[in-house]
Amino acid sequence: MSGATAKFSSSYHLAAALRREPDPAAALRLFLSPTPTAAAGPSSSPAPPFRYSLRCYDIIVCKLAAARLFPAMESVLARLPSSLRPREPLLCRVISAYGRARLPAAARRAFAHPAFPAPRTARALNTLLHALLACRAPLPELLSECRGSGIHPDACTYNILMRAAVADSGSVDNACLLFDEMLQRGIAPTVVTFGTLVTAFCEAGRLEEAFKVKEVMSLQYNIRPNAHVYASLMKALCEKGKVDDAHRLKEEMVSNSEPLVDSGAYATLARALFRLGKKGEVVSLLEEMKEKGIKVGREVHNSMIAGFCEDEGDLDAAFAALDDMQKGGCKPDSVSYNTLVGGLCKMGRWRDASELVEDMPRRGCRPDVVTYRRLFDGICDAGGFSEARRVFNEMVFKGFAPSKDGVRKFVGWIEREGDAASLESVLCQLASVNALESSEWEKAMSGVLHDPAEQKIVKLLDNLSLA
Repeated sequence: MSGATAKFSSSYHLAAALRREPDPAAALRLFLSPTPTAAAGPSSSPAPPFRYSLRCYDIIVCKLAAARLFPAMESVLARLPSSLRPREPLLCRVISAYGRARLPAAARRAFAHPAFPAPRTARALNTLLHALLACRAPLPELLSECRGSGIHPDACTYNILMRAAVADSGSVDNACLLFDEMLQRGIAPTVVTFGTLVTAFCEAGRLEEAFKVKEVMSLQYNIRPNAHVYASLMKALCEKGKVDDAHRLKEEMVSNSEPLVDSGAYATLARALFRLGKKGEVVSLLEEMKEKGIKVGREVHNSMIAGFCEDEGDLDAAFAALDDMQKGGCKPDSVSYNTLVGGLCKMGRWRDASELVEDMPRRGCRPDVVTYRRLFDGICDAGGFSEARRVFNEMVFKGFAPSKDGVRKFVGWIEREGDAASLESVLCQLASVNALESSEWEKAMSGVLHDPAEQKIVKLLDNLSLA
């Protein structure tokens, strides 16, 4: 039954159709016109208005939010009758969608949306804080939202604030102050709370204090460390070259029946072994995982690919690891392909890297900004600037900004060519993705500004918004 001719006798049937429709635009047409105009009765007896259920609104709002069709989503929310009181989980999904789209102001407006009845709970507040954290809002902004909401925080609230404290300024001490405030309020910390502290201490190089947190959570709060805690500690040990200590910690993790053992900790060890030139021990690590029934996840496969590419310089083995990954039912992601692209470019095989990037969509993985940056930088390093121009055009068209180092080499080539028209075009393209810095271009421009006709580029720089 097509969207143009569909007729639904009840909101139940409409909801079922909305759920089945994969195209959000088509779903919106169904929602707005659940009965065709021709189905209306005689002019003297018009058909009664269609009675929407809250479920219909829930489905269409979620579909539009997931597709980032925010104006249409807001229009649907504005249609919500006062008799239908949407539940807070729907509000949380709207806020999260704005957070994923990096629209912090819209996330704040959604939190106070009049379509959703008050009062808000800590669940909605935490969703807003998480969305703002995803938008890299600093800790003071999150604290202001938290305190201005009038909502009592819970453990999840403090977990988010602690992550913001570390992400904002790298200050473990601020995270510890929030932890103390949490205890003063009588809020019991969770394994996530301690995991946040352990990771923060590890990233700050304060390994002794990280192990102290692990000890406190076990002995004082009777909370067993999970795989995330172990992985953070093992990574920190490996970075300090203490692989044997990381091995012992891994054994402790495996012997502890409480935490769910995943492949993340093994990936950390595998990467460290490659860096130390002990790739033979990685094979033993994989065998151990199989014996213990631990699935060799994407992280381990990516560690193998990175090890062969970056440490061994063995691209054949890296591609073999990619094949093993696929044969094992684990779908490669952008990290897998980006590592291979970088490895190929590092060895001067940028044509092979370019072919791999072109083949990525067929393989089920779209190139991202990192993919294009590595390819662009690799081509520029090899001096293939004509091909670099094609990659540059493609990545800017997709809204991706190239790296500063790659752009510097690329513009240097245009400068040497003395092509003022190309330079003007490139400057406009860089400005479109907020990647234009005036201090770098004044020197680059000096080699091509020879006559008054080309002085228009100077005016262009004056008028552009420089990032």
